[in-house]
Amino acid sequence: MKKKDNMQSFVILNINQRFTNEVQKRNEESKVFGIDFFFRRNDRVLILIFLSLNLSLILTSCGVRKSIKHTPDIKKYSLEIPKVNKINDSTFSFKQNYLTKNKQQLWELYIKGNSLQLGYNNGALTQSLMQRQEEIFFSKVKGFVPSKFKQNLLRNFLKWYNRKMYLNVRNDFQAELYGLSQYSSDTYDFIAPKYLRSLYLHGAHDIGHAMQDLMMVGCTSLAVWNENTEDGDLLIGRNFDFYVGDDFAKNKLVEFVEPEAGIPYLSVSWPGMIGVVSGMNKEGITVTINAGKSKIPLTAKTPISLVTREILQYAKNIDEAIEIAKKRKVFVSESILVGSANDKNAVIIEVSPNNFGVYKVENTDRIFCTNHFQSDAYKEDKRNQKHIIESHSEYRYEKLQELLQENKKLNPEKIASLLRDKSGLKGEKIGYGNEKAINQLLAHHAVIFSPQKKLVWVSSNPYQLGEFVCYDLNEIFSEKRLHNGKFSRSELNITKDPFVDSQEFENYEVFKLMQSEILDAIEKDNIALSDDFIKEYQSLNPDFWLGYYLAGKYYYKIKNYQRAKVEFEKVLSKVITTIPDKENVEKYLKKTLRKLK
Repeated sequence: MKKKDNMQSFVILNINQRFTNEVQKRNEESKVFGIDFFFRRNDRVLILIFLSLNLSLILTSCGVRKSIKHTPDIKKYSLEIPKVNKINDSTFSFKQNYLTKNKQQLWELYIKGNSLQLGYNNGALTQSLMQRQEEIFFSKVKGFVPSKFKQNLLRNFLKWYNRKMYLNVRNDFQAELYGLSQYSSDTYDFIAPKYLRSLYLHGAHDIGHAMQDLMMVGCTSLAVWNENTEDGDLLIGRNFDFYVGDDFAKNKLVEFVEPEAGIPYLSVSWPGMIGVVSGMNKEGITVTINAGKSKIPLTAKTPISLVTREILQYAKNIDEAIEIAKKRKVFVSESILVGSANDKNAVIIEVSPNNFGVYKVENTDRIFCTNHFQSDAYKEDKRNQKHIIESHSEYRYEKLQELLQENKKLNPEKIASLLRDKSGLKGEKIGYGNEKAINQLLAHHAVIFSPQKKLVWVSSNPYQLGEFVCYDLNEIFSEKRLHNGKFSRSELNITKDPFVDSQEFENYEVFKLMQSEILDAIEKDNIALSDDFIKEYQSLNPDFWLGYYLAGKYYYKIKNYQRAKVEFEKVLSKVITTIPDKENVEKYLKKTLRKLK
């Protein structure tokens, strides 16, 4: 069977390469912020071809049969099925486990117990929220792949692609996922059984990263200490620029987890997620993840969010965090910024399927992480080198350097201001939503950590513009919280960004809605837009290159080449996100000029 699997891998590798090349080509022609446009009509056809070619291989893989029958070993765990007490529409409890929504509209969840019990407690308390997240996520998939035949192909592809994931996930995490999955919706059992679906969803970030060769958006994080902070303590800030639509971001979840084995920790994500994208444990270890440039792998292994979860639950210092990351097999490239109260330091662990590096700063007390690798292990990595040159990652890195030159001594409020910065280098206006900005106005959340004080600030909607709510882990994981029932330290909250009440922000939200109409008009043949509509759309965000580029594409499509020429020339006067974006604009302009001859 092993020889057969090797032949399958060889054939699929060639299919994947053709698939990758075509997707890259199409993405250069149609990139917009968010992930929706990736799955528009042409790419869906491409995905169908890809899945069709793989179908015969999927159905004959022995690894698939084993994986879909697998269930974790839960016999060693004691379990009490939770009986949830509904206090009101936004507050629920089971013994010491608790879920409530604060006035900033963040959901706060406290759970404790063994691995299986944690999953059951989480699922029982967040069931309606978790099922809502499933509905939002899978409704997008259904919209992208509407036919039953294509959905069947997609299901089989996921079974094949994820066939080795369970072999690379700790059994205690699998037990927790099993408990959580018992409260999943029955509606999506046609995709996969509940447990497997929960496991697959924890690899969704990684799979999306791999399949899109991502970098449509880019996260930004930094750590500063000693002379770079007001009191000399370590401070860490991060934007998590992960966008699956406004609805997905509505129910942010701040989890306080007290496992039977390991270290209590805080995590910021969404209902149904046991992995960690941003978090800190009671020892003062912090983790944040930033996607790196990655090629499409042949099989899913350990989701990166479960690697960081393991670090939070079991590491007390940087060396222990490195050892945990080193022993896990991942399937995409990722930077993990790890801060440590015990070390009063921070490093970046850089992982990929075939390489591993650790970036430590010398002779300075600050470290920046955008979306490229910096350790010696990746110095000769051509994919990483190309990414630095062509993407917006280096630009944001330079912007961080510029902002720290202007702010010599940082505190939590100043870091919040930095994470909300929407300008380009030297304060240049680059348009709202530009991926070259630190604040791209699409973040799922922003977080600020003070590891030595065990304080965490979590942003509230919209994006990272709302009030930052402060949490004290020393209080939360103590008898004090059980007595007063409060999670936050409201007196330490950071106020909302005044921008959220401005006309410019209101304009930006309208701009996003109008952009959807322009994208539809570019793709479909039965939608016509007036010149006044396009002018109004551009006036709402006049410094953003994309508004002129999409207008140019629309005019080119309807064969109004003179107007297309004007729009493409305007684009070239703006700050364009990446070199491939700029080259694509120049290509369209050349095509337009040929049409005018």
